[in-house]
Amino acid sequence: MVRQIETFQALQGTTSLPILLVPTYEDLMALYDRADFHAVMYVNNGFTNFQSLAFQQAVHIHLNHGESDKICMVSNQAKAYDKVFVAGPAAVRRHAAALTWFDITHLARVGRPQLDLPVPNPLAEFTGTTITYAPTWEGEDDANNYTSVDIYGPSIISAALTLANCRVIYKPHPRVADSNNASVKASHRKILSLLTSAKSHDPNAGHQVMLDANVLGVIRGTDLLIADVSSVTLDHLYLRPQAPIVLCDRRTNRAQLLLDTPVAAGAHILDQNTIATLATDLADIIANDQHAAARRELRDFYFDGLEPGQSTERFWKQTRFEISEHDRALQELSRVRLISEGEA
Repeated sequence: MVRQIETFQALQGTTSLPILLVPTYEDLMALYDRADFHAVMYVNNGFTNFQSLAFQQAVHIHLNHGESDKICMVSNQAKAYDKVFVAGPAAVRRHAAALTWFDITHLARVGRPQLDLPVPNPLAEFTGTTITYAPTWEGEDDANNYTSVDIYGPSIISAALTLANCRVIYKPHPRVADSNNASVKASHRKILSLLTSAKSHDPNAGHQVMLDANVLGVIRGTDLLIADVSSVTLDHLYLRPQAPIVLCDRRTNRAQLLLDTPVAAGAHILDQNTIATLATDLADIIANDQHAAARRELRDFYFDGLEPGQSTERFWKQTRFEISEHDRALQELSRVRLISEGEA
């Protein structure tokens, strides 16, 4: 169910599920009153969610659309929902660290069901090391700006291209390519130019720009990830815990990064203090992965120790539990919103 025509149009042909466009509050309440919905789930914090929360008969569950350490993942808006499904202990700690007067028992740990879906690896077979640079975008404001594109992007690609027997994959967030930020746009173009030149010099090297590929598929073929504080880094941690991570810190604040982003303890940190030696550092990481054990522990911390397939099972089990508990709680209410046949 969507509230904007643009979203409705974008979803056409992408799913076998029915898609309902419900633009007005009156239509929304009429739909809820007719239907027998026991749960309403939300993938973002769109302002129209507030209208939907008026419906009394269903449990309202916030899902979000990823797992990351960005500050936007712990919005004060989480307080509005009956339950918030999160991936694991890291997300619980994140909420406790960022929200006042928030009932932590409203969080339910369900892993990351999206990562149970089979997504094919779009990369061709390669006998060397595949280095993927997958930066995030600049966000809606400075607090949510975690991108490395404008600060380190061209330097990252230049360093990676110096390594022997390595192919470089550039898979930016979709909003990097059409960014309105002049610095991000210029750096993105520079990266494209560097890779075009490298491919021209050695067509068999395998370097690629993959703007439209599914990043979860690209991760499956990645041997070393260079990325930012984002869901991509954590998805990589889950899908490829054996593959090293280089985590970019645009603010060069190591202490704060380690506090806000636990995965940093299992990664090589790229900041203003280490960018000059990146080429050498990448070679060392490939030859001697010193963070392998830490990544295994962090994977459990972020994803509750779940293995592929188990998140989906837990998600549906938790959903059924919340519905059952809410239905029971409804029976104990003394005031329930009633409608007449005419209203419905």
